[in-house]
Amino acid sequence: MITVNTCGITAYSPLIPAIKAMCNASPGETLEIIMNHADAFQDLKEYLSEQGIGFREIYDGEQMTVQFTV
Repeated sequence: MITVNTCGITAYSPLIPAIKAMCNASPGETLEIIMNHADAFQDLKEYLSEQGIGFREIYDGEQMTVQFTV
């Protein structure tokens, strides 16, 4: 499983490292993206849905995680 923690990223969008990890992952590999930016989290979920990729959401206080298989 590849884990990408984007919490605290403010210099640029937390979506950039998430999408970069998706592009570098091998087919069948599981990714876990951890965020604390609600808008970026929603955008990532919408993108995954549009691509037909099923995912699991985990909420822990201000931290949000999405897990999926490429």
